[in-house]
Amino acid sequence: MQTSEQTADVISPGIEKKPWTALILLGLAQFMVVLDITVVNVALPSIAEDLAFAEGDLQWVITAYVLFTGGLLMLGGRATDLFGRRRVFLAGLMIFTMASLASGLAPSPAALIAARAVQGIGAAMLTPAALSIVTTTYEGTQRTAALAAWGAIGSAGAAAGVVLGGILTTGFGWEWVFFINVPIGLVTAIGVLRIVPGTSPTAVGRRLDVLGAVTAVAGLVLLVYGIEGANENGWRSARTIILLIGSTALLTTFGIVERRVQEPILPPSTWSSRSLVSGVGLIFVATAFLVAVFFLNTIYLQDILGWSALRTGLAFLPLVLVIGVAANAAKNLISRIGSRNLAALGLLLVAGGGALLVAAPDVASYGTDVLPGFLVIGFGVGLVLPAASIAAMSEVSEGTAGLASGLIMTGHELGAAFGVAAISAVATAASTFAAGYAAGFAVVAAVAGVVGIIALVAAPTVRPGIEAQANG
Repeated sequence: MQTSEQTADVISPGIEKKPWTALILLGLAQFMVVLDITVVNVALPSIAEDLAFAEGDLQWVITAYVLFTGGLLMLGGRATDLFGRRRVFLAGLMIFTMASLASGLAPSPAALIAARAVQGIGAAMLTPAALSIVTTTYEGTQRTAALAAWGAIGSAGAAAGVVLGGILTTGFGWEWVFFINVPIGLVTAIGVLRIVPGTSPTAVGRRLDVLGAVTAVAGLVLLVYGIEGANENGWRSARTIILLIGSTALLTTFGIVERRVQEPILPPSTWSSRSLVSGVGLIFVATAFLVAVFFLNTIYLQDILGWSALRTGLAFLPLVLVIGVAANAAKNLISRIGSRNLAALGLLLVAGGGALLVAAPDVASYGTDVLPGFLVIGFGVGLVLPAASIAAMSEVSEGTAGLASGLIMTGHELGAAFGVAAISAVATAASTFAAGYAAGFAVVAAVAGVVGIIALVAAPTVRPGIEAQANG
């Protein structure tokens, strides 16, 4: 009896099997990119103490990285087509690796935040280039297996990050959550140079929309900076008003540029797909909630409950694992109840988990006060992300699949940036961190509930194999 792979080989005898070495190397680089969000979260209290971070500025260690990654991902994808996959991958990998070294050696908060922004630039280059190499290296059943493995890297990186961050911070110091990237990056670069062949550019005559990328990222940075400081300086302060006006001007300029340039990062026609827009929006919101949970609870467990970084990392592991369990369940549920109902259910679970964490006392018991909220939020996020991803890709043609994929990845990264910024602003506005913790999760519960209801009423629904419908 033939296996499915053997059957595919009989049907397509001309497809040559390729070794998995390239996938392993490229996956290792992507693993670093994903790892660098959660691994740093666990180290935040130690970083704050050693570098004397102001309370409201600490979130920029996360925000700078994900904001520059998300803001430049689509530009990185276009650069891959214009300059060649391997060349852009190696350039991005070296930028990421050297910026990791600079992060570990940073002598001040400003130096660390700047290095993290440069890390984000490197990640925005290497991620689309690596995925492009994977999809063009493997064919047939090998490509299917490779893409499945690539998708699993996100969950694996998040899970490993919370544990590895605790081990490195406790055993060697917070600097090693960055230093660990240096040998991995160098080994990966050498391996890719030896194994992955160089490629010619796949696009001729195309131009990089640098002005679009610069105005988008600058506008987002000013927006997040304005929101982050609004509680301390006041929403009506000159600082806040100037930052928000500047952000609005830059983002308006971005919209004008995208309508006029020949090769825009984000073509205006993108917004005509309700499924794509609503799916990316749900991904943005779900990721914002998840990263907010990591950020607030990292500080709560270490600064309020006095836990070590290692113990904190292990405490997050059930949250990450239940996301995987829920994502697996979502594959079966979505064909029965549709993406809209599944996403709404997930968001309502996030709202319930947020409410559980609001009720946690100032000195909580992990097993009875924190873990239940973790599990409910994790299961909710695990339902929303696959439902939103399937909905987002349901109306996408083959010619725009790359653009849609880049937009989904951008939603992930920008959601993380705004989640940390918003929850930090809420928490620092309170008189004590314990009060800010409760206020932060009250906001999570309220927003998740409202968005869940909006999704249930307004989002299109998709079932695998059935065309997206506006009314279910």
